[in-house]
Amino acid sequence: MTDQQTFSSQEHKGLPQERRAASRVTVIGMLLDGVLGILKVIAGTLFHSQALLVDGIHSFTDVASDLVVLGVMRVSRQAPDQDHPYGHQRIETMGTMVLGSILIAVGAALAWDNTLRLLDGGAVNIPEWPVLVAAVISIASKEWIYRYTRRVGIAIRSDLIIANAWHSRTDALSSVVVLFSTIGAMLGYLWLDILAAVIISGIIIHIGWRFTRDSVKELVDTGLSPEDTEALKYIASKTDGVRNVHELRSRRMGHDILLDVHLVVSPEISVSEGHQIGMQVVKAMRNALDNILDINFHIDAENDEIHPQTSEQLPARAEIREVLHQHIENLPSNNRLRLHYLRNRVHMELFMEIPESEALPDARQISEDLGRYAWFGSLRIWHAHTEH
Repeated sequence: MTDQQTFSSQEHKGLPQERRAASRVTVIGMLLDGVLGILKVIAGTLFHSQALLVDGIHSFTDVASDLVVLGVMRVSRQAPDQDHPYGHQRIETMGTMVLGSILIAVGAALAWDNTLRLLDGGAVNIPEWPVLVAAVISIASKEWIYRYTRRVGIAIRSDLIIANAWHSRTDALSSVVVLFSTIGAMLGYLWLDILAAVIISGIIIHIGWRFTRDSVKELVDTGLSPEDTEALKYIASKTDGVRNVHELRSRRMGHDILLDVHLVVSPEISVSEGHQIGMQVVKAMRNALDNILDINFHIDAENDEIHPQTSEQLPARAEIREVLHQHIENLPSNNRLRLHYLRNRVHMELFMEIPESEALPDARQISEDLGRYAWFGSLRIWHAHTEH
């Protein structure tokens, strides 16, 4: 007995609201990034701070990433369609990977340029006090937009929005570096300004690498951690009626999780009872992890990791009935036949009503006759007498 079923928890009606929330927070962040980028580039140029200038370029990469987010969110939050039955969230993952790649490229270019500057002797001009003002404004503004964006990302369960929030946090952290390096440079350590630019570039590269690595892991269907996988197996195995959980596969799609699980149940129960056991497993797993999008469960009558998988060469019901008619005389037409395909054999239960005037079939003799078939496992006959 097998039963395979998929259960989805996605609510498509929430997608337009999610798109609007994501677009709103991203546009606000993009406008703020543009203003801060202009402020920091101008202040860095006029008041002799290479670190602030690099920080301003970092802000402009935020503007570019915001444009990527706006485009990707419009597509990725569409409802599932015929070509994308699981939805479009992998497009969001691609967007996160592109965003990470942009950060790595920009950070590497800035790191290389400022490392050469540092080796050539560093800065020659002392940064002036407006650099400190610009850095403080940037820290306060980017920390605010980080908290706002992250809150929205968590609410709509979007890894891309959360990634964009952390991009804003890197801008705040880099401005902190600018603040302290500027203070050091004003105290006479001019090389700190260039060193700060290199450090900020390294921060950009690190965040970009993290986004890219996580996105690639998702795109190649990396599963849940061993700890989460074992926890879900334990939950399933403790569900009443489950004898064993011999396979559990997982993969991610955006913030959501997709699961495939094989549940071993008693071969004696009905298909509907096996299905209901699977439903109880679904409920228990969803109680444990609320971001499970789909659970595809497969009900097995035996553990096919231990026993050989049932061969497709085994006879179907129609063929088995023909064999029974050959070996059982006067087989009633109203008989019921239950088949169990276990350990590559067919085990049969035959239910029939026999008039009292007729002799009962000899189950032992019939089993001996059927023993010449390689697929035969066992036969049990259940009968009831009827009156004419």
